[in-house]
Amino acid sequence: MTIISIHQPNYLPWLGFFYKMIISDVFVILDDAEYSKNCFINRNKIKTPQGWTWLSLPVQFKQGQLINQVKLASNIKWDIKHWKAIENSYSKYPFFDKYAHYFKTIYNKKSISLSELNTEIIKIIIKILDIDTEIIISSDLNIKTKNVQRLIDICNKLNGTTYIAGGLSKNYLDEDLFKKNNIKLVYQDYIHPTYTQRFGNFEPYMSIIDLIFNYGPDTQKILLKNNLKKQDLK
Repeated sequence: MTIISIHQPNYLPWLGFFYKMIISDVFVILDDAEYSKNCFINRNKIKTPQGWTWLSLPVQFKQGQLINQVKLASNIKWDIKHWKAIENSYSKYPFFDKYAHYFKTIYNKKSISLSELNTEIIKIIIKILDIDTEIIISSDLNIKTKNVQRLIDICNKLNGTTYIAGGLSKNYLDEDLFKKNNIKLVYQDYIHPTYTQRFGNFEPYMSIIDLIFNYGPDTQKILLKNNLKKQDLK
């Protein structure tokens, strides 16, 4: 049995992104899907002393471009702004000093591609969380079909027997198509943990760095709390 999950390369993803990865055998970074403006591919949330705020990447793109074709704006010093916001928000957190250099290295580089930047950040977080799931870049699979058929074709190419879908995808997935291809469809129903944060009341749905800088080595344990484990899907 092989559990597959597929997701666009989001920027500084939230906990549920990595939960889906952890309970999968193979996680496909969908870098060759069409880019959508103002979604989590180019922005995410962090908690500041004034409450949560967006960190948004400025991008240059044309309608219909794929994610891996989208460039970061070169005339805006977003890297300095984002790192300063992260440092101002999290420098006093217990594990900031332990992990900050991983992220600072990214913001010191001159990244051009949105997809490359996000994928590099995702791989850094995978290393920090010690996740052993196999990671595949979808453009390397050279699959040209679209929509739900594409998900099916990716699963079939990777010998997937179970596909983990986002909860909101119930609104558009063709469940019969998965049945015809003998692929078990499981919807992600992530129960967000509550944990100690600075700066007032708890805010869910922040970037995973909020939990990493708070809890360090315990991040994965907290992330999985009250949710299904991989063995529960076998």
